[in-house]
Amino acid sequence: MRKIISFMHISLDGFVAGLNGEMDWIKVDEEIFDYVGKRISEGDTALYGRVTYQMMENYWPTAGSKPTATKHDIEHSKWYSKVHKIVLSKTMKDTGLTNTKIISDNLSDRINEIKQFHNGGSEEILLFGSPTATHSLIQLNLIDGYWLFVNPIILGQGIPLFVDIKDKIKLKLLTTRQFTSGVTELNYTVDRQ
Repeated sequence: MRKIISFMHISLDGFVAGLNGEMDWIKVDEEIFDYVGKRISEGDTALYGRVTYQMMENYWPTAGSKPTATKHDIEHSKWYSKVHKIVLSKTMKDTGLTNTKIISDNLSDRINEIKQFHNGGSEEILLFGSPTATHSLIQLNLIDGYWLFVNPIILGQGIPLFVDIKDKIKLKLLTTRQFTSGVTELNYTVDRQ
């Protein structure tokens, strides 16, 4: 069965964005892009909430073809165009979307079907950002791991990664890495024992 891994940049105090969704505090550089790019490139399915998906759709399809495109823009744009995208949204429709599936109801059943369907693809389905979608999946116990990039900043307020947690979620640390920018990667799997 495939695993859903939440991929998120967070502040030291656990926020994934400012109060208005701002993410200008996130540190990313070539070292992080290269490191993240290796793991992402192995994936064939990406999961998004509606807001994050629309943000991605507005940028990545053409990012690699712009004259100012960086190596990361070119590589991620190619990956984005071929990856199968799943979007959690109650308002969007599948109509006219390329390589994109919308899930609007029966979240638990639909996500479990996707986790079961392997077809020789990658073991991971990466959930990119999308705090609202992440909160929904946490409530349904559907997230299997957290791939967190802790930024060296305390925001004090904003959109938290973890809200309304009813039961403890035990985690097992798989790997950690510190980047020269001061960002620290924490890669956890959910311990279901």
